Amino acid sequence: MRNSALRVDEFSSDTNIKVAPKDAKLSMAHIYIAFFAFIIGALMGLLQGLVRGGMIELPSWLGYYQILTVHGILLALVFTTYFIFAFLFAGMSRTMGAMSDGVRRTGWVGFWVTTSGTLLAAALVLLGEASVLYTFYAPLAAHPLFYIGLTLFVVGTWIAGAAVLTHYFSWRKANKGQQTSLFGFMATATIILWIIACLGVAVTVLLQMLPWSLGLTDQINVLLSRTLFWYFGHPLVYFWLMPAYMAWYVCIPKVIGGKLFSDSLARLAFVLFLLFSIPVGFHHQLMEAGIPEFWKFVQTILTFIVIIPSLMTAFSIFGTFEQTARAKGGRGVLGWLSQLPWKDVRFFAPFMGMAIFIPAGAGGIINASYQLNAVIHNTLWVVGHFHLTVGSTVLLTFFGISYWLIPHLTGRKFTPFLNRLGMVQTWLWAIGMFFMSGAMHLMGLLGAPRRTAYTTYQDHPIALEWFSGVFSNYITVAIGAVILTAAACLMFYNFIYMTWIAPKGETEFPISEPASDASTTPKFFENWKLWIAIVVLLVIFAYTIPVYDMIVNAPPGSPVFNNLIK
Repeated sequence: MRNSALRVDEFSSDTNIKVAPKDAKLSMAHIYIAFFAFIIGALMGLLQGLVRGGMIELPSWLGYYQILTVHGILLALVFTTYFIFAFLFAGMSRTMGAMSDGVRRTGWVGFWVTTSGTLLAAALVLLGEASVLYTFYAPLAAHPLFYIGLTLFVVGTWIAGAAVLTHYFSWRKANKGQQTSLFGFMATATIILWIIACLGVAVTVLLQMLPWSLGLTDQINVLLSRTLFWYFGHPLVYFWLMPAYMAWYVCIPKVIGGKLFSDSLARLAFVLFLLFSIPVGFHHQLMEAGIPEFWKFVQTILTFIVIIPSLMTAFSIFGTFEQTARAKGGRGVLGWLSQLPWKDVRFFAPFMGMAIFIPAGAGGIINASYQLNAVIHNTLWVVGHFHLTVGSTVLLTFFGISYWLIPHLTGRKFTPFLNRLGMVQTWLWAIGMFFMSGAMHLMGLLGAPRRTAYTTYQDHPIALEWFSGVFSNYITVAIGAVILTAAACLMFYNFIYMTWIAPKGETEFPISEPASDASTTPKFFENWKLWIAIVVLLVIFAYTIPVYDMIVNAPPGSPVFNNLIK
Protein backbone atom coordinates (compact mmCIF):
# COMPACT_ATOMS: atom_id res chain seq x y z
CA MET A 1 0.00 0.00 0.00
CA ARG A 2 1.38 3.41 -0.95
CA ASN A 3 2.26 5.64 2.00
CA SER A 4 -0.13 8.57 1.89
CA ALA A 5 2.19 11.08 3.57
CA LEU A 6 2.58 14.18 1.40
CA ARG A 7 5.69 14.44 -0.69
CA VAL A 8 7.57 17.71 -0.37
CA ASP A 9 6.67 18.81 -3.89
CA GLU A 10 3.01 18.55 -2.85
CA PHE A 11 3.44 20.40 0.44
CA SER A 12 1.95 23.86 0.56
CA SER A 13 0.40 26.31 2.99
CA ASP A 14 -2.47 26.71 0.51
CA THR A 15 -5.71 27.32 2.35
CA ASN A 16 -7.40 24.71 0.16
CA ILE A 17 -5.47 21.89 1.83
CA LYS A 18 -7.74 20.21 4.36
CA VAL A 19 -7.58 17.48 6.93
CA ALA A 20 -8.36 14.18 5.21
CA PRO A 21 -12.00 13.15 5.91
CA LYS A 22 -11.07 9.85 7.58
CA ASP A 23 -8.50 11.65 9.74
CA ALA A 24 -11.11 14.28 10.60
CA LYS A 25 -13.38 11.55 11.99
CA LEU A 26 -10.58 10.37 14.28
CA SER A 27 -9.97 13.92 15.52
CA MET A 28 -13.69 14.56 16.07
CA ALA A 29 -14.03 11.35 18.10
CA HIS A 30 -11.44 12.79 20.50
CA ILE A 31 -13.20 16.16 20.56
CA TYR A 32 -16.56 14.60 21.47
CA ILE A 33 -15.02 12.96 24.55
CA ALA A 34 -13.06 16.09 25.39
CA PHE A 35 -16.03 18.44 25.52
CA PHE A 36 -18.40 16.09 27.33
CA ALA A 37 -15.67 15.60 29.95
CA PHE A 38 -15.20 19.38 30.00
CA ILE A 39 -18.80 20.26 30.86
CA ILE A 40 -19.09 17.57 33.56
CA GLY A 41 -15.78 18.64 35.10
CA ALA A 42 -16.83 22.30 35.02
CA LEU A 43 -20.12 21.57 36.82
CA MET A 44 -18.21 19.64 39.49
CA GLY A 45 -15.95 22.69 39.87
CA LEU A 46 -19.02 24.86 40.52
CA LEU A 47 -20.24 22.52 43.27
CA GLN A 48 -16.76 22.47 44.75
CA GLY A 49 -16.53 26.26 44.88
CA LEU A 50 -19.97 26.63 46.45
CA VAL A 51 -19.26 23.98 49.07
CA ARG A 52 -15.91 25.42 50.02
CA GLY A 53 -17.49 28.84 50.36
CA GLY A 54 -20.03 27.42 52.79
CA MET A 55 -22.88 28.35 50.47
CA ILE A 56 -24.33 24.86 49.95
CA GLU A 57 -24.13 21.41 51.51
CA LEU A 58 -23.83 18.30 49.38
CA PRO A 59 -26.33 15.44 49.80
CA SER A 60 -25.11 12.51 51.89
CA TRP A 61 -24.55 10.32 48.83
CA LEU A 62 -22.12 12.80 47.20
CA GLY A 63 -18.79 13.65 48.80
CA TYR A 64 -16.68 16.80 48.46
CA TYR A 65 -13.49 14.90 47.67
CA GLN A 66 -15.42 12.81 45.20
CA ILE A 67 -16.43 15.86 43.15
CA LEU A 68 -12.94 17.34 43.59
CA THR A 69 -11.46 14.18 42.08
CA VAL A 70 -13.96 14.23 39.20
CA HIS A 71 -13.20 17.92 38.56
CA GLY A 72 -9.44 17.38 38.47
CA ILE A 73 -9.40 14.19 36.40
CA LEU A 74 -11.94 15.28 33.79
CA LEU A 75 -10.54 18.76 33.21
CA ALA A 76 -6.81 18.38 33.86
CA LEU A 77 -6.35 14.92 32.35
CA VAL A 78 -9.26 13.85 30.15
CA PHE A 79 -10.26 17.09 28.42
CA THR A 80 -6.69 18.23 27.80
CA THR A 81 -5.38 14.87 26.59
CA TYR A 82 -8.25 14.18 24.20
CA PHE A 83 -8.17 17.70 22.81
CA ILE A 84 -4.42 17.58 22.33
CA PHE A 85 -4.57 14.36 20.34
CA ALA A 86 -7.46 15.72 18.26
CA PHE A 87 -5.32 18.76 17.44
CA LEU A 88 -2.21 16.68 16.71
CA PHE A 89 -3.98 14.19 14.44
CA ALA A 90 -5.69 16.98 12.50
CA GLY A 91 -2.54 19.07 12.22
CA MET A 92 -0.41 16.15 11.06
CA SER A 93 -2.98 15.33 8.37
CA ARG A 94 -3.17 19.00 7.32
CA THR A 95 0.59 19.61 7.11
CA MET A 96 2.04 16.18 6.26
CA GLY A 97 -0.72 14.54 4.27
CA ALA A 98 -3.45 12.00 5.01
CA MET A 99 -2.47 9.21 7.34
CA SER A 100 -2.11 5.71 5.91
CA ASP A 101 -4.77 3.16 6.79
CA GLY A 102 -2.37 1.41 9.17
CA VAL A 103 -1.44 4.61 11.00
CA ARG A 104 -5.08 5.62 11.24
CA ARG A 105 -6.02 2.21 12.65
CA THR A 106 -3.30 2.63 15.26
CA GLY A 107 -4.80 5.98 16.16
CA TRP A 108 -8.24 4.41 16.58
CA VAL A 109 -6.80 1.61 18.73
CA GLY A 110 -5.19 4.25 20.93
CA PHE A 111 -8.50 6.12 21.16
CA TRP A 112 -10.48 3.07 22.27
CA VAL A 113 -7.87 1.90 24.78
CA THR A 114 -7.67 5.40 26.26
CA THR A 115 -11.46 5.66 26.38
CA SER A 116 -11.85 2.29 28.09
CA GLY A 117 -9.38 3.38 30.75
CA THR A 118 -11.17 6.72 31.13
CA LEU A 119 -14.57 5.09 31.61
CA LEU A 120 -13.22 2.54 34.08
CA ALA A 121 -11.42 5.13 36.22
CA ALA A 122 -14.38 7.54 36.07
CA ALA A 123 -16.81 4.82 37.13
CA LEU A 124 -14.74 4.05 40.23
CA VAL A 125 -14.64 7.73 41.17
CA LEU A 126 -18.39 8.12 40.70
CA LEU A 127 -18.99 5.03 42.84
CA GLY A 128 -16.98 6.63 45.64
CA GLU A 129 -14.19 4.06 45.42
CA ALA A 130 -11.45 6.43 44.26
CA SER A 131 -11.73 9.81 45.99
CA VAL A 132 -7.97 10.29 45.81
CA LEU A 133 -7.84 13.56 43.80
CA TYR A 134 -6.17 13.79 40.42
CA THR A 135 -2.70 13.41 41.96
CA PHE A 136 -3.79 10.09 43.62
CA TYR A 137 -1.12 10.48 46.33
CA ALA A 138 -0.35 7.51 48.55
CA PRO A 139 -1.18 6.55 51.27
CA LEU A 140 -4.77 7.22 50.14
CA ALA A 141 -5.69 4.14 48.15
CA ALA A 142 -8.30 3.71 45.44
CA HIS A 143 -9.96 0.54 44.22
CA PRO A 144 -7.49 -1.58 42.16
CA LEU A 145 -9.64 -1.12 39.05
CA PHE A 146 -8.99 2.63 39.25
CA TYR A 147 -5.27 2.00 38.78
CA ILE A 148 -6.00 -0.41 35.94
CA GLY A 149 -8.06 2.35 34.34
CA LEU A 150 -5.15 4.77 34.70
CA THR A 151 -2.85 2.21 33.12
CA LEU A 152 -5.16 1.76 30.14
CA PHE A 153 -5.42 5.54 29.78
CA VAL A 154 -1.64 5.95 29.59
CA VAL A 155 -1.11 2.94 27.31
CA GLY A 156 -3.82 4.22 24.99
CA THR A 157 -2.09 7.58 24.68
CA TRP A 158 1.20 5.81 23.94
CA ILE A 159 -0.49 3.90 21.10
CA ALA A 160 -1.99 7.13 19.75
CA GLY A 161 1.38 8.81 20.12
CA ALA A 162 2.96 5.98 18.14
CA ALA A 163 0.56 6.80 15.29
CA VAL A 164 1.69 10.45 15.31
CA LEU A 165 5.37 9.47 15.33
CA THR A 166 4.90 6.87 12.59
CA HIS A 167 3.24 9.42 10.32
CA TYR A 168 6.04 11.92 10.95
CA PHE A 169 8.88 9.50 10.27
CA SER A 170 7.09 8.07 7.24
CA TRP A 171 7.03 11.56 5.77
CA ARG A 172 10.74 11.97 6.48
CA LYS A 173 11.49 8.65 4.80
CA ALA A 174 9.50 9.66 1.71
CA ASN A 175 11.17 13.09 1.60
CA LYS A 176 14.79 12.45 2.57
CA GLY A 177 16.84 15.56 3.14
CA GLN A 178 13.80 17.85 3.22
CA GLN A 179 12.72 19.91 6.21
CA THR A 180 9.61 18.70 7.97
CA SER A 181 6.69 21.00 8.70
CA LEU A 182 7.00 23.02 11.89
CA PHE A 183 3.73 21.52 13.14
CA GLY A 184 5.05 17.98 12.59
CA PHE A 185 8.32 18.80 14.35
CA MET A 186 6.53 20.26 17.36
CA ALA A 187 4.04 17.38 17.52
CA THR A 188 6.94 14.91 17.56
CA ALA A 189 8.68 16.76 20.39
CA THR A 190 5.42 16.81 22.36
CA ILE A 191 4.79 13.08 21.95
CA ILE A 192 8.39 12.15 22.84
CA LEU A 193 8.11 14.30 25.97
CA TRP A 194 4.82 12.59 26.89
CA ILE A 195 6.11 9.05 26.42
CA ILE A 196 9.27 9.65 28.47
CA ALA A 197 7.34 11.47 31.20
CA CYS A 198 4.69 8.76 31.53
CA LEU A 199 7.35 6.19 32.42
CA GLY A 200 7.39 7.55 35.97
CA VAL A 201 3.66 7.28 36.59
CA ALA A 202 3.57 3.89 34.86
CA VAL A 203 6.22 2.54 37.24
CA THR A 204 4.53 3.80 40.40
CA VAL A 205 1.04 2.62 39.33
CA LEU A 206 2.06 -0.84 38.08
CA LEU A 207 4.86 -1.70 40.53
CA GLN A 208 3.70 0.13 43.66
CA MET A 209 0.08 1.20 43.81
CA LEU A 210 -1.66 -1.66 42.03
CA PRO A 211 0.01 -4.48 44.07
CA TRP A 212 -0.47 -2.40 47.23
CA SER A 213 -4.18 -1.82 46.58
CA LEU A 214 -4.64 -5.52 45.77
CA GLY A 215 -3.11 -6.50 49.11
CA LEU A 216 -0.11 -8.20 47.48
CA THR A 217 2.18 -5.91 49.46
CA ASP A 218 1.55 -4.60 52.97
CA GLN A 219 3.12 -1.17 52.60
CA ILE A 220 4.09 1.42 50.01
CA ASN A 221 7.13 3.70 49.87
CA VAL A 222 5.26 7.02 49.86
CA LEU A 223 8.34 9.15 49.15
CA LEU A 224 9.26 7.07 46.12
CA SER A 225 5.70 7.03 44.74
CA ARG A 226 5.40 10.79 45.10
CA THR A 227 8.77 11.30 43.42
CA LEU A 228 7.77 9.10 40.50
CA PHE A 229 4.50 11.01 40.20
CA TRP A 230 6.26 14.38 39.99
CA TYR A 231 8.79 12.98 37.55
CA PHE A 232 5.63 12.75 35.41
CA GLY A 233 3.73 15.68 36.91
CA HIS A 234 5.86 18.60 35.80
CA PRO A 235 6.42 17.53 32.18
CA LEU A 236 2.66 16.95 32.16
CA VAL A 237 2.36 20.75 32.45
CA TYR A 238 4.45 21.09 29.29
CA PHE A 239 2.41 18.40 27.57
CA TRP A 240 -0.48 20.82 28.12
CA LEU A 241 1.48 23.93 27.19
CA MET A 242 3.36 22.74 24.11
CA PRO A 243 0.23 22.25 21.93
CA ALA A 244 -0.84 25.76 23.00
CA TYR A 245 2.59 27.02 21.94
CA MET A 246 2.13 25.14 18.66
CA ALA A 247 -1.00 27.15 17.98
CA TRP A 248 0.79 30.37 18.90
CA TYR A 249 3.72 29.64 16.60
CA VAL A 250 2.02 27.90 13.69
CA CYS A 251 -1.62 29.02 13.55
CA ILE A 252 -1.97 32.48 15.11
CA PRO A 253 0.38 34.22 12.62
CA LYS A 254 -1.89 33.03 9.80
CA VAL A 255 -5.00 34.14 11.69
CA ILE A 256 -3.64 37.70 11.98
CA GLY A 257 -2.54 37.73 8.35
CA GLY A 258 1.20 37.47 8.94
CA LYS A 259 4.10 35.08 8.89
CA LEU A 260 6.10 33.41 11.64
CA PHE A 261 8.97 35.50 12.96
CA SER A 262 11.49 32.62 13.03
CA ASP A 263 11.11 28.92 12.27
CA SER A 264 14.55 28.20 13.76
CA LEU A 265 13.75 29.93 17.04
CA ALA A 266 10.51 27.98 17.33
CA ARG A 267 12.27 24.63 16.85
CA LEU A 268 15.03 25.54 19.28
CA ALA A 269 12.45 26.45 21.93
CA PHE A 270 10.74 23.07 21.58
CA VAL A 271 14.05 21.21 21.79
CA LEU A 272 14.81 23.06 25.05
CA PHE A 273 11.34 22.25 26.40
CA LEU A 274 11.98 18.58 25.63
CA LEU A 275 15.39 18.60 27.29
CA PHE A 276 14.68 20.54 30.46
CA SER A 277 11.05 20.03 31.42
CA ILE A 278 11.48 16.42 32.62
CA PRO A 279 14.34 16.30 35.20
CA VAL A 280 12.76 19.00 37.40
CA GLY A 281 10.14 17.22 39.52
CA PHE A 282 11.82 17.95 42.85
CA HIS A 283 10.76 21.58 42.72
CA HIS A 284 7.28 20.24 43.52
CA GLN A 285 8.79 18.50 46.53
CA LEU A 286 10.90 21.27 48.06
CA MET A 287 9.15 20.81 51.42
CA GLU A 288 9.38 17.01 51.20
CA ALA A 289 11.51 15.32 53.86
CA GLY A 290 13.87 12.59 52.68
CA ILE A 291 15.23 14.33 49.57
CA PRO A 292 18.74 15.79 50.02
CA GLU A 293 18.95 19.56 49.59
CA PHE A 294 21.68 19.18 46.95
CA TRP A 295 19.36 17.35 44.55
CA LYS A 296 16.56 19.83 45.19
CA PHE A 297 19.05 22.56 44.30
CA VAL A 298 20.14 20.79 41.11
CA GLN A 299 16.59 20.32 39.88
CA THR A 300 15.68 23.89 40.83
CA ILE A 301 18.48 25.10 38.54
CA LEU A 302 17.15 22.89 35.74
CA THR A 303 13.67 24.29 36.43
CA PHE A 304 14.88 27.85 35.93
CA ILE A 305 16.51 26.85 32.64
CA VAL A 306 13.01 26.05 31.32
CA ILE A 307 12.24 29.76 31.67
CA ILE A 308 14.57 30.43 28.72
CA PRO A 309 12.45 28.76 25.99
CA SER A 310 9.36 30.38 27.51
CA LEU A 311 10.97 33.81 27.11
CA MET A 312 12.09 32.83 23.60
CA THR A 313 8.48 31.99 22.82
CA ALA A 314 7.26 35.35 24.13
CA PHE A 315 9.90 37.17 22.06
CA SER A 316 9.07 35.23 18.89
CA ILE A 317 5.29 35.51 19.17
CA PHE A 318 5.22 39.21 19.99
CA GLY A 319 7.86 39.77 17.30
CA THR A 320 5.41 38.15 14.87
CA PHE A 321 2.62 40.41 16.14
CA GLU A 322 4.65 43.58 15.73
CA GLN A 323 6.07 42.56 12.34
CA THR A 324 2.58 41.83 11.01
CA ALA A 325 0.96 44.92 12.53
CA ARG A 326 3.62 47.27 11.19
CA ALA A 327 3.28 45.74 7.73
CA LYS A 328 -0.39 46.70 7.94
CA GLY A 329 0.44 50.31 8.76
CA GLY A 330 0.91 50.24 12.52
CA ARG A 331 3.13 53.04 13.86
CA GLY A 332 4.65 54.14 17.13
CA VAL A 333 6.06 52.29 20.10
CA LEU A 334 2.73 50.66 20.91
CA GLY A 335 0.46 52.10 18.24
CA TRP A 336 0.95 49.02 16.09
CA LEU A 337 -1.17 47.04 18.56
CA SER A 338 -4.28 48.66 17.08
CA GLN A 339 -3.71 46.72 13.85
CA LEU A 340 -4.22 43.33 15.50
CA PRO A 341 -7.65 41.64 15.06
CA TRP A 342 -8.96 42.21 18.55
CA LYS A 343 -12.54 41.38 17.56
CA ASP A 344 -11.64 37.95 16.13
CA VAL A 345 -12.00 35.29 18.85
CA ARG A 346 -9.59 33.01 16.99
CA PHE A 347 -6.90 35.55 17.93
CA PHE A 348 -8.41 37.13 21.03
CA ALA A 349 -8.93 33.94 23.08
CA PRO A 350 -5.33 32.70 22.66
CA PHE A 351 -4.04 36.23 23.23
CA MET A 352 -5.85 36.40 26.56
CA GLY A 353 -4.17 33.10 27.39
CA MET A 354 -0.80 34.65 26.53
CA ALA A 355 -1.48 37.72 28.66
CA ILE A 356 -2.54 35.61 31.64
CA PHE A 357 0.61 33.53 31.27
CA ILE A 358 2.66 36.55 32.38
CA PRO A 359 1.43 36.46 36.01
CA ALA A 360 1.14 32.67 35.79
CA GLY A 361 4.80 32.37 34.79
CA ALA A 362 5.83 34.74 37.58
CA GLY A 363 3.90 32.57 40.03
CA GLY A 364 5.73 29.52 38.71
CA ILE A 365 9.06 31.17 39.51
CA ILE A 366 7.83 31.77 43.05
CA ASN A 367 6.70 28.15 43.39
CA ALA A 368 10.12 26.90 42.28
CA SER A 369 12.06 29.17 44.68
CA TYR A 370 12.92 27.35 47.89
CA GLN A 371 12.32 30.15 50.39
CA LEU A 372 9.19 31.49 48.71
CA ASN A 373 7.80 28.00 48.25
CA ALA A 374 7.94 27.58 52.03
CA VAL A 375 5.34 30.35 52.28
CA ILE A 376 2.86 29.12 49.68
CA HIS A 377 3.38 25.34 49.73
CA ASN A 378 0.09 23.41 50.05
CA THR A 379 -1.94 26.61 50.18
CA LEU A 380 -4.66 27.91 47.87
CA TRP A 381 -1.94 29.93 46.11
CA VAL A 382 -0.91 26.73 44.31
CA VAL A 383 -4.49 26.06 43.21
CA GLY A 384 -4.81 29.63 41.94
CA HIS A 385 -1.54 29.28 40.04
CA PHE A 386 -2.71 26.01 38.48
CA HIS A 387 -5.90 27.65 37.29
CA LEU A 388 -3.92 30.47 35.67
CA THR A 389 -1.54 28.18 33.79
CA VAL A 390 -3.73 25.25 32.75
CA GLY A 391 -7.17 26.70 33.44
CA SER A 392 -6.47 29.96 31.60
CA THR A 393 -3.42 29.94 29.32
CA VAL A 394 -3.96 26.41 28.03
CA LEU A 395 -7.76 26.31 27.99
CA LEU A 396 -8.23 29.75 26.43
CA THR A 397 -5.81 28.74 23.68
CA PHE A 398 -7.69 25.46 23.19
CA PHE A 399 -10.96 27.40 23.00
CA GLY A 400 -9.43 29.67 20.36
CA ILE A 401 -8.29 26.61 18.38
CA SER A 402 -11.78 25.09 18.65
CA TYR A 403 -13.39 28.02 16.85
CA TRP A 404 -11.65 27.10 13.60
CA LEU A 405 -10.68 23.44 14.14
CA ILE A 406 -14.15 22.03 14.81
CA PRO A 407 -15.84 23.82 11.87
CA HIS A 408 -12.95 22.72 9.65
CA LEU A 409 -13.39 19.09 10.70
CA THR A 410 -17.20 19.12 10.48
CA GLY A 411 -17.44 21.05 7.21
CA ARG A 412 -19.15 24.10 8.67
CA LYS A 413 -18.59 27.85 8.63
CA PHE A 414 -17.04 30.07 11.24
CA THR A 415 -19.86 32.61 11.35
CA PRO A 416 -20.06 36.15 12.78
CA PHE A 417 -22.63 34.84 15.27
CA LEU A 418 -20.18 32.20 16.48
CA ASN A 419 -17.48 34.84 16.73
CA ARG A 420 -19.67 37.01 18.95
CA LEU A 421 -20.51 34.05 21.17
CA GLY A 422 -16.81 33.25 21.39
CA MET A 423 -15.90 36.79 22.40
CA VAL A 424 -18.52 36.75 25.18
CA GLN A 425 -17.32 33.33 26.32
CA THR A 426 -13.69 34.48 26.43
CA TRP A 427 -14.49 37.59 28.45
CA LEU A 428 -16.62 35.59 30.90
CA TRP A 429 -13.83 33.05 31.36
CA ALA A 430 -11.20 35.74 31.94
CA ILE A 431 -13.38 37.68 34.39
CA GLY A 432 -14.39 34.56 36.31
CA MET A 433 -10.78 33.46 36.55
CA PHE A 434 -9.74 36.92 37.78
CA PHE A 435 -12.11 36.63 40.72
CA MET A 436 -11.53 32.97 41.53
CA SER A 437 -7.79 32.67 40.95
CA GLY A 438 -7.06 36.14 42.30
CA ALA A 439 -8.83 35.37 45.58
CA MET A 440 -7.09 32.00 45.78
CA HIS A 441 -3.67 33.63 45.45
CA LEU A 442 -4.36 36.16 48.20
CA MET A 443 -5.93 33.60 50.53
CA GLY A 444 -2.95 31.33 49.97
CA LEU A 445 -0.65 34.11 51.14
CA LEU A 446 -2.80 34.32 54.27
CA GLY A 447 -2.33 30.58 54.83
CA ALA A 448 -5.60 29.09 53.54
CA PRO A 449 -4.85 25.42 52.81
CA ARG A 450 -5.61 23.52 49.64
CA ARG A 451 -7.35 20.12 49.39
CA THR A 452 -9.83 20.85 52.19
CA ALA A 453 -13.61 21.14 52.25
CA TYR A 454 -15.51 23.90 54.04
CA THR A 455 -14.29 24.49 57.56
CA THR A 456 -13.73 27.40 59.92
CA TYR A 457 -11.37 25.36 62.11
CA GLN A 458 -13.67 25.85 65.10
CA ASP A 459 -13.95 29.57 64.33
CA HIS A 460 -10.24 30.17 64.69
CA PRO A 461 -9.51 33.90 64.11
CA ILE A 462 -7.02 33.22 61.31
CA ALA A 463 -9.44 30.90 59.52
CA LEU A 464 -12.24 33.44 59.83
CA GLU A 465 -10.06 35.96 57.97
CA TRP A 466 -10.38 33.72 54.91
CA PHE A 467 -14.10 34.52 54.84
CA SER A 468 -14.02 38.20 55.84
CA GLY A 469 -11.63 39.82 53.35
CA VAL A 470 -12.94 42.33 50.83
CA PHE A 471 -11.54 40.31 47.93
CA SER A 472 -9.58 37.49 49.55
CA ASN A 473 -12.42 35.29 50.73
CA TYR A 474 -14.20 32.09 49.77
CA ILE A 475 -17.26 34.04 48.62
CA THR A 476 -15.15 35.67 45.90
CA VAL A 477 -13.92 32.22 44.89
CA ALA A 478 -17.52 31.02 44.63
CA ILE A 479 -18.54 34.08 42.57
CA GLY A 480 -15.66 33.40 40.20
CA ALA A 481 -16.71 29.75 39.96
CA VAL A 482 -20.27 30.77 38.99
CA ILE A 483 -18.99 33.07 36.22
CA LEU A 484 -16.60 30.38 34.99
CA THR A 485 -19.43 27.85 34.90
CA ALA A 486 -21.51 30.23 32.80
CA ALA A 487 -18.55 30.55 30.43
CA ALA A 488 -18.15 26.76 30.36
CA CYS A 489 -21.82 26.25 29.51
CA LEU A 490 -21.55 28.80 26.72
CA MET A 491 -18.43 27.07 25.41
CA PHE A 492 -20.29 23.75 25.43
CA TYR A 493 -23.12 25.36 23.46
CA ASN A 494 -20.52 26.75 21.02
CA PHE A 495 -19.17 23.22 20.61
CA ILE A 496 -22.68 21.95 19.80
CA TYR A 497 -23.22 24.85 17.38
CA MET A 498 -19.91 24.27 15.57
CA THR A 499 -20.52 20.54 15.35
CA TRP A 500 -24.19 20.28 14.33
CA ILE A 501 -25.86 23.69 13.85
CA ALA A 502 -23.56 26.11 12.00
CA PRO A 503 -24.25 26.41 8.27
CA LYS A 504 -22.40 24.04 5.97
CA GLY A 505 -19.30 25.47 4.37
CA GLU A 506 -15.54 25.68 4.66
CA THR A 507 -13.36 27.00 7.46
CA GLU A 508 -9.62 27.33 7.01
CA PHE A 509 -7.11 25.37 9.08
CA PRO A 510 -4.57 28.19 9.48
CA ILE A 511 -0.92 27.23 8.93
CA SER A 512 1.63 30.03 8.73
CA GLU A 513 4.85 30.29 6.75
CA PRO A 514 8.21 31.63 8.01
CA ALA A 515 8.94 35.26 7.19
CA SER A 516 10.64 35.73 3.80
CA ASP A 517 13.76 37.21 5.43
CA ALA A 518 14.04 34.47 8.09
CA SER A 519 17.28 32.50 8.27
CA THR A 520 17.49 28.92 7.01
CA THR A 521 16.59 26.37 9.67
CA PRO A 522 19.58 24.15 10.62
CA LYS A 523 19.04 20.48 9.82
CA PHE A 524 20.49 19.26 13.11
CA PHE A 525 17.21 20.14 14.83
CA GLU A 526 15.81 16.94 13.26
CA ASN A 527 18.41 14.77 15.05
CA TRP A 528 15.97 13.14 17.45
CA LYS A 529 18.46 10.48 18.57
CA LEU A 530 20.69 13.26 19.92
CA TRP A 531 17.90 15.02 21.81
CA ILE A 532 16.52 11.78 23.30
CA ALA A 533 20.03 10.75 24.39
CA ILE A 534 20.54 14.10 26.15
CA VAL A 535 17.15 13.78 27.88
CA VAL A 536 18.06 10.30 29.12
CA LEU A 537 21.43 11.54 30.41
CA LEU A 538 19.80 14.47 32.22
CA VAL A 539 17.22 12.16 33.82
CA ILE A 540 19.93 9.72 34.90
CA PHE A 541 21.96 12.58 36.36
CA ALA A 542 19.03 14.20 38.19
CA TYR A 543 17.30 11.08 39.53
CA THR A 544 19.61 8.06 39.84
CA ILE A 545 21.29 8.84 43.15
CA PRO A 546 18.25 10.26 45.02
CA VAL A 547 15.94 7.45 43.82
CA TYR A 548 18.55 4.82 44.74
CA ASP A 549 18.72 6.37 48.22
CA MET A 550 14.91 6.31 48.54
CA ILE A 551 14.91 2.57 47.78
CA VAL A 552 17.96 1.47 49.78
CA ASN A 553 17.28 3.74 52.75
CA ALA A 554 13.52 3.64 52.43
CA PRO A 555 11.43 5.49 55.02
CA PRO A 556 8.78 3.52 56.90
CA GLY A 557 6.14 2.30 54.47
CA SER A 558 2.45 3.01 54.76
CA PRO A 559 -0.47 0.58 54.81
CA VAL A 560 -3.59 1.18 52.75
CA PHE A 561 -5.88 4.03 53.79
CA ASN A 562 -9.18 4.17 51.97
CA ASN A 563 -12.81 5.13 52.45
CA LEU A 564 -11.69 7.68 55.04
CA ILE A 565 -12.89 10.71 53.12
CA LYS A 566 -15.87 11.28 50.90
